[in-house]
Amino acid sequence: MKNTFLFVALLVLSVSALAQNNEKQQDSTKTEALDEVLVKAVRVNATSPITHSNVSKKELAKRNLGQDIPVLLNYLPSVVTTTDAGAGVGYTGIRVRGINAQSTNVTINGIPYNDAESLGTFWVNLGDFASSVESLQLQRGVGTSTNGSGAFGASINVLTDAVSSESNGEISNAFGSYNTRKHTVKFSTGLINDHIEIAGRLSNITSDGYIDRAETDLKSYFLQGSYVDDNTLIKAITFGGKEVTYQAWNGIDAETLEDNRTFNPSGAYTDADGNPQFYDNEVDNYNQDHYQLHWNQRYNNRWSTNLGLNYTYGRGYFEQYKEDEDFADYDLTPIEIGDETVSTTDLIRRRWLDNDFYVINASANYKNNEVNLFFGTSYSIYDGDHFGEIIWAEFASDSEIRDRYYEGNGKKSDWSLFTKATYRINDKVSLYGDLQLRLVGYETSGLTSDRLPFNVDENYSFFNPKAGITYKVNSNNSLYFSYARANREPNRSDFENNATVKPEQLNDFELGWRHNTQKFRLNVNGYYMLYNEQLVLTGQIDTTGDPVRANSGDSYRLGLEVDAAVALTDKFSVQPNFTISSNKNKETFESVNGELLDLGKTDISFSPEFIAANALVFQPREGFQMSLLSKYVGEQFMGNTENPDSKLESYFINDFNITYEWQPKSIFKSVIFSGLVNNIFNEKYVSNGYFGSFDFEDSDSPTGISTGYFAGFYPQATTNFLVGVTLKF
Repeated sequence: MKNTFLFVALLVLSVSALAQNNEKQQDSTKTEALDEVLVKAVRVNATSPITHSNVSKKELAKRNLGQDIPVLLNYLPSVVTTTDAGAGVGYTGIRVRGINAQSTNVTINGIPYNDAESLGTFWVNLGDFASSVESLQLQRGVGTSTNGSGAFGASINVLTDAVSSESNGEISNAFGSYNTRKHTVKFSTGLINDHIEIAGRLSNITSDGYIDRAETDLKSYFLQGSYVDDNTLIKAITFGGKEVTYQAWNGIDAETLEDNRTFNPSGAYTDADGNPQFYDNEVDNYNQDHYQLHWNQRYNNRWSTNLGLNYTYGRGYFEQYKEDEDFADYDLTPIEIGDETVSTTDLIRRRWLDNDFYVINASANYKNNEVNLFFGTSYSIYDGDHFGEIIWAEFASDSEIRDRYYEGNGKKSDWSLFTKATYRINDKVSLYGDLQLRLVGYETSGLTSDRLPFNVDENYSFFNPKAGITYKVNSNNSLYFSYARANREPNRSDFENNATVKPEQLNDFELGWRHNTQKFRLNVNGYYMLYNEQLVLTGQIDTTGDPVRANSGDSYRLGLEVDAAVALTDKFSVQPNFTISSNKNKETFESVNGELLDLGKTDISFSPEFIAANALVFQPREGFQMSLLSKYVGEQFMGNTENPDSKLESYFINDFNITYEWQPKSIFKSVIFSGLVNNIFNEKYVSNGYFGSFDFEDSDSPTGISTGYFAGFYPQATTNFLVGVTLKF
């Protein structure tokens, strides 16, 4: 409640102070430009030597029927997406160039969104956030310097809704397979007295999921108050949500995948009569609230500044039913019942996170006909508590209500200084330079969830230079080359799995050609990403379903990306893209049957050599569009040893999307009908999984040890659909 009052106070104070200014006639083009200042410091423009894709609100809206943002980005170059529940709602993930989400930097209005400790991005905490996105930019490779954790394969820069000069409202409802439902209400007052706007959104998304019991209930909100004049934009924004998601992160083995691909082992236990049961509340339950204040000021045609403040409050738990747990693992004392000593029990536990995240961003921009210069700083502090509770036990021993069987804390500070500039030498050549100093401190105390002491005290100093050149051949063609250096710290799980884990380094080389005419657009980009101690996915997962990573020594990613858009006629267009790549660990060792083997050069996990997508778009008239969307992902390994049992087979899926906008003469400004059929050819495919090994004693083995392997798979939904109606007024 106190945070709500803080937000309202900031909004009132900001508006009251600036309302004293002389009233001026509002210029909508200037308002739009001021909105974009929120992300100018972390975005690049069309002529920059940085590989990127832009996605507008209009493009997101066509398929925004309840699925998460990673799924909506599935058809961009080099992108592979996955979802635990199988149908794009709930826990979803995105990989770019084979690099996992923990290495993708995400900012919202320039504010870091990645979790400071895990470095992951949990879109499930922001249900229906796509409905409040004005635009986003996906940069591939290191990209430009940004705020928060370093980008090691991609960065996603999100800009939320722009100020609307006119009042409007919107009611949107969608329904689909697996009892999926999306309900959204939006409003904007428009500019009151040409200066003040209040806008907001409420949403609820529910789904049973393709996987058994993988239910999702996402409640979310977005509220902003804005003050604008010709040269000033102040926004006070709050957004967040509550998610309750039945766990589906355990995956299934190969045999179950063949016989019962929707089976979910989460929550399984055996009752007193020996009958298999499933605990009904094996859920992830989390709340996250964000409070942002942005002040953008334009002083003249050359100088502008941006100040951003953020507070994020996250808290929640995941709940599990556990059988035959040892008392010692929960700091419980064995008890005597009659003549029997009891030292195990069935129980229900909750593992909690309770964290606060503070950010301040400040940047300035100077530009003239030759130079566009940015310089700025970002400072953040994270303070997170980790603890576990037993909420029920068959034998409670000497425990008390709300006892914590483990407690730990993590603190992280992140300070970044950067300056970046584009210098136009002449009409054909421009130079780009970017320097960043990043100072990171991470400290932990207490116990892990396995009740092991966990004490980390690390400080890192990273210098990340970047440079590039763009050559404009003519009005339709340009060439670019860039080099970028990036460094990145390990996350909390990396330290838990290996106390001596090292930070990773990357040298990224990008060479591209852009061709752009009215009816034909072509982007060709070659990249060479050279890593030292890259933290790659081992294929295994931890007890919370998070992927386990390890340093891989020297490795590289070499690839070619091509994306195009061709207007074949006034009504028909195609938008293909593909990526061909080689992703290698230069030297890999594995312990097999008690012997250390040198496997030489191996494929990096979760890095397919070929990814392709295409959109066939038919627009017979204004407001009516049909699209056939296709995606191919080549085979990939879930580990780094090229073990055949760790292979995910290639898959080719197709979706069909249709939108129709009707503009009645009264009541509503427009009525938009949308439909989406996913996986229209009923492909049974798997987009994600895990793989690991274990050693066991074997008297028949020459070394007395044999190695076994295990694999888990996350099957994705077969043919399914979503339909929706949006009323705008």
